[in-house]
Amino acid sequence: MTSLPAGLGIVVVSYGYPDLLEENLVGLGRRMPRERIVVVDNFSGLAEREATTALCAREGWTVLAPGLNLGFGAAVNAGVRMLRSRGCHLLLVLDPAVRIDEQAVLALTQACAADPQRIFSPRIDLPDGSLWFGGGTVDLRRGRPLGAAAAASAAPAGWVSGACMMIHAGLWDWVGGFDETYFLHWDDIDLSWRCAAAGGSPAVRDDVRAVRGDGGRLCDGSSPLHVYSACRNRLVFAARHLGRRQLLGWLLFSPGYAADVLRSPNGAGRARHGGRLVAAAVRGTAAGIALALRMLAPSGGETFGPGERRRAPAAKTATG
Repeated sequence: MTSLPAGLGIVVVSYGYPDLLEENLVGLGRRMPRERIVVVDNFSGLAEREATTALCAREGWTVLAPGLNLGFGAAVNAGVRMLRSRGCHLLLVLDPAVRIDEQAVLALTQACAADPQRIFSPRIDLPDGSLWFGGGTVDLRRGRPLGAAAAASAAPAGWVSGACMMIHAGLWDWVGGFDETYFLHWDDIDLSWRCAAAGGSPAVRDDVRAVRGDGGRLCDGSSPLHVYSACRNRLVFAARHLGRRQLLGWLLFSPGYAADVLRSPNGAGRARHGGRLVAAAVRGTAAGIALALRMLAPSGGETFGPGERRRAPAAKTATG
């Protein structure tokens, strides 16, 4: 049927816009066994749910349809559990707005099979050919994620985008998948860092290309939830991964980071939500500061709330 390996499984997290699944997944999906594609439809509305379910039924894909929005990480974890039960050991996490062809997927699967301790991402372009993601690092002084052609994902503090990543099941199982307490934003950076702590590393294959084309509909930061999550999770990440001095530095730069997040939404998002975005930035920053201050207390890492316990870094490799 296809040159794609039998052990490949694809998980796509959808939140509305079933037309993106139609545009970007159908062609690739028909080049591999249908049961190895799992769409997790985070609930966004009845009409979107019905359209997504109908598309998955037509194409023979498995659809997981929770009655609420699980968040990105929890939805990916649910999809991966389904794929693992079906024998998949090469796992492609794919945003519905990203289009990737069979040859690009084959290159990523071959790289992952040959080097199972790395998470691989393609270079992701916009439809006009300009760069959307070509590598990521974290500015450890100011607490900002950087993603540009000059950002080396394989360098210290590197990360790869959850929009399109290939990971071996051995590494996935060892680190435990995505940390579900993030819900949105910083979860792919956290996963990349935990994989590095387990002896692996993230890497971008610049010779492998994918295209992200959503017409601006999925613009990050265009809703209060995105703004809240970005501001909160930056400090959640710092509290879990950094020392006290770096954490204090990130706290000092929090107002500037929140201002940058508020500048990122498109005009439609600002007009639609207005002052709610500012309130979300304040609430998210306050929630993150509260968590960080608990981490700075003498009791340290045991002060997380329910579901927010610090995850200890792994001490051996995925194949060790």
